[in-house]
Amino acid sequence: MNRELLMLVEAIAREKNVERDVVFAAVEAALASATKKLYAEGADIRVAIDKDTGESESFRRWLVVPDEAGLQNPEAEELLSEARDEIADIEVGDYLEKPSESVPLGRIGAMAAKQVILQKIREAEREMLLNEFMARGEKIMMGTVKRMDKGDIIVESGRIEARLRRSDMISKENFRPGDRIRGLITEVDATLRGAPILLSRAAPDFMVELFRQEVPEIEQGLLEIKSCARDAGSRAKIAVLSHDKRVDPIGTCVGVRGSRVTSVTNELAGERVDIVLWSEDPAEFVIGALAPANVQSIVVDEEQSTMDVVVDEENLAMAIGRGGQNVRLASELTGWRINIMTADESAQKQAEESQSVRAMFMVKLDVDEEMADILIAEGFSSLEEVAYVPIQEMLEIEGFDEETVEELRTRAKDAVLNEELAQEERVEQVSQNLKDFDGLTAEAIAKLAGAGVMTRDDLADLATDELCEIVDMTEEDAVALIMRAREHWFANEQNEAKA
Repeated sequence: MNRELLMLVEAIAREKNVERDVVFAAVEAALASATKKLYAEGADIRVAIDKDTGESESFRRWLVVPDEAGLQNPEAEELLSEARDEIADIEVGDYLEKPSESVPLGRIGAMAAKQVILQKIREAEREMLLNEFMARGEKIMMGTVKRMDKGDIIVESGRIEARLRRSDMISKENFRPGDRIRGLITEVDATLRGAPILLSRAAPDFMVELFRQEVPEIEQGLLEIKSCARDAGSRAKIAVLSHDKRVDPIGTCVGVRGSRVTSVTNELAGERVDIVLWSEDPAEFVIGALAPANVQSIVVDEEQSTMDVVVDEENLAMAIGRGGQNVRLASELTGWRINIMTADESAQKQAEESQSVRAMFMVKLDVDEEMADILIAEGFSSLEEVAYVPIQEMLEIEGFDEETVEELRTRAKDAVLNEELAQEERVEQVSQNLKDFDGLTAEAIAKLAGAGVMTRDDLADLATDELCEIVDMTEEDAVALIMRAREHWFANEQNEAKA
């Protein structure tokens, strides 16, 4: 029997192209599984096979656990104090082993043993193939559509399978078994049954990798794609930067007669691609991202990461795009929240903001309208700026002497301090369930308190746009925060229904 076992291991190792150790491990697992049936449920068995003679030994073992933890599984655990009665230097986490009855391979049943062993071999073979595939470092997988699975596509590449989920496909595409397909490798999970690799054709990085394949200058380090935003299958924008002044980044990505960008477009079902020149200047970057619309002027708010972009009436629809697509993609590409407006709308907004700042200066600094307008004209928009701007800058303002500047700065500092004290008082009045709410920073809680949001229920009552206006966050984050704030409502309703 031992000789037959060694021959079986050799045969399987050659047939499946796996190491003998892997096959031996599978056989040991099969024997251990069979031996467990001789003992109560939960027993732990280890089988060791001599790789030269084929002889096997079986051991029943118990994991050593701390006395204070107690036994969770008495069939496979032993308290430290009792284990040390047998082995004086044994420690927690070690195993106490005792020889047990060995089950001959014949008693398992040849077919049962073979199935267990082959299953282990298949798992080892699958893991080996996956490791070999991932070792190649490929980011895009090319394969053949093998079959459809509940709307998903199973892609086969050699002996490796991947899954392209419906949500990661380009909506207008239809594939059939046998079609060639490419996708970005987004996740590798060996625990997934069937296809351990997940693909995406809708992810922005898929377009980045396609350009990397089409444009050698990117791989050479002469060009860099800084960011990408996509409406998969419809339109996309990529921002490129040249690290070599001799290389035109946009022209290089477009290629001779558009050959390079056309290849990418064809792969993505005709998706239109705007190639934008990346710039360190945020305003210049945004202007390029909104192309082909012409921009008249931009007002940047760095604190809120927003830009008010002014365009004329002729360019308004183009700047916004169908369904807001152009401005949305430009915002995703640049990382700035972009507000498109006409010159009249911009003038009206600036007038409203100036009126608000004017009123604030007149009240907080106790100055007249003329003084407030002078501060606004010089670019001051907050009390902090008046309080802490270098004295020399304020002395350069026409009509401001040292006494006037010092008085304004003193009043501004007092006003800032009073606001901070008032804010601390408001925060103290905030309910504990809002203070402890996960996802809110101290700054966000202070802003919410300033807007009268004092409890978790107040937060749950907010509309998405209201929360975004109070606390600087994306609409997606605001929705998630409000829904979490409402969770206890739904839990209470379910409890009442059960009662």
